[in-house]
Amino acid sequence: MDNQYKIVLSVAGSDSGGGAGIQADIKTISACGCYAATAITAITAQNTVGVKAVFPLMPEAISSQITAVLEDIGVNAVKIGMLHSSPVIKAVKETLAHYRIDNIVLDPVMVATSGDKLLQDEAVETMKSELIPMARVITPNIPEAEILLGARINSQDEMIPMAEELAGITGVSVLLKAGHFNLQEIIDVFYNIENKSILALKSKRIQTRNTHGTGCTLSSALASFLAHGLSLNEAVRRAKDYVDNAIQKGSGYTTGKGHGPVHHFYQYWK
Repeated sequence: MDNQYKIVLSVAGSDSGGGAGIQADIKTISACGCYAATAITAITAQNTVGVKAVFPLMPEAISSQITAVLEDIGVNAVKIGMLHSSPVIKAVKETLAHYRIDNIVLDPVMVATSGDKLLQDEAVETMKSELIPMARVITPNIPEAEILLGARINSQDEMIPMAEELAGITGVSVLLKAGHFNLQEIIDVFYNIENKSILALKSKRIQTRNTHGTGCTLSSALASFLAHGLSLNEAVRRAKDYVDNAIQKGSGYTTGKGHGPVHHFYQYWK
């Protein structure tokens, strides 16, 4: 039989609450029609209220997982999420460098939805110099983009020039997420460095506490649609639509006492 799945490898931390990290990635990749493989970078004791503890895995353990998947199964895309230290970032970069991977989507996870810090300060420069140049797309939110730029983003009007500036600094395409602005209409901005185009992705703010893992979900959906062979712009549009619908369809549920998850399988069950 010649049938083959489209494979997406998620390199990220485990969320015991199931709303973000590896768990959200597996759900998203599956819902978007791909086969999910994983390399766990850390185990977090986490729920809808916050991160209680982080137990990092050794760089060798992470590299071994990546190598095991790539040597046998192969991938059509890689999504990278939580990487907690410089040695881990370097290990992931060095391992991936041995393989030809066209579609790497990097979500530069630095702060959880709850406000808990997930990336060590010294690791930011390592990510900028070692890993971001390998990516095809990065998907920062406003606080993460400000850290990468070393500058504030004060309004929606600054989103396009800041996305373009960040793409110029990093040399990769940038999907800049506007959810941190307290506006009724959210406009995420995608700067495609490959054809120098800009997409303004508009959506209405959904009144819900269930936003845990939206960044993980968006980056995994984007990696999945790239794995399917869609163009960069179309993959971004499809990923944005998927996340918006997952938030909308999950807004009526109650899970935990804090920020609940989105509904990853809204297309399949209620």
